[in-house]
Order: sequence, then C-alpha cells, then structure tokens
Amino acid sequence: MEISDPNYHLKLQEMCDCYLDTDFKKKLHVMAGQSAGDVDENSIKYLALAIMYSITEKASKLSLQKKEDKVSAKMKTDTEEITLPPPSAPQFDKMVEIIRAILHIEGDKGEMALALGLRSGDLELQVKTKRKEDKESIKIEFPAL
Repeated sequence: MEISDPNYHLKLQEMCDCYLDTDFKKKLHVMAGQSAGDVDENSIKYLALAIMYSITEKASKLSLQKKEDKVSAKMKTDTEEITLPPPSAPQFDKMVEIIRAILHIEGDKGEMALALGLRSGDLELQVKTKRKEDKESIKIEFPAL
C-alpha cells in the first residue's frame, strides 16, 4: 500500500539518522544551491544536514531566510555566528513548505515545537516561520545541550 501524502516529519528524521555519521559541514557545501535533482529530496537533505550541523556545534539558533530571490543561512552559537552555504531558492521554498506541513502552520506567522527523534534520543526544537511580502524565514531554536 502506497501512502499518497508524504510524511515529511518521518523523512526528516530518517534523513537526520542517515547522515548521523557524516561530516555535516562538508555535505552542506555539496548540497548548497543545488538546483538539479529531486527538490523534495534535496530540501529535506539540506534541512537535516543544517539541523545536525547546528546540534554538533551546540548552536542556539539556525536561521534560514529568503528576501526576494536571495537566500541566506546562518547559525548562532554562544561565541559566534556562522554563515552556512545557502540552499537554492527552490530548495528554500520547499523547506518552508515542508516545515509548515509538519507543524500544520497555515498563516503568515507560526511558532511550534518540533519533536525530532534521533538514534541517541529525542530533541524538541522550537520552530518559527514568518512570511511578509518579499521576505520569508525559518528560525529553529535548539535546547541547551
């Protein structure tokens, strides 16, 4: 039996699990800006890698933003702000769609907890989405580890 609606939450957890033993920073550089291939798959991969990289760097926040067609990605730790290689605009748009679908956010603004099950346990991430005219953002806050 095939499920017609993709379960993005499960796919995100599986992707985090799949890449758990890799060099997140290196893989992010490969994934950044990719416009070829499956946009769904590449968007979930980028999101999983960015989340896992943020966790390993003990980041307090991961921010992805698109203004017009320019996308930026950065994470903030206690001591620094690290610029990540940004996803392509289509990847970013799909990531927003995925996050909104997982959390059932339909309005221009939304904030909700995202439970992420990993091999070593569960994490609860606080996710905020915001859309305004030509600007959209996803902010993920991490618990203190």
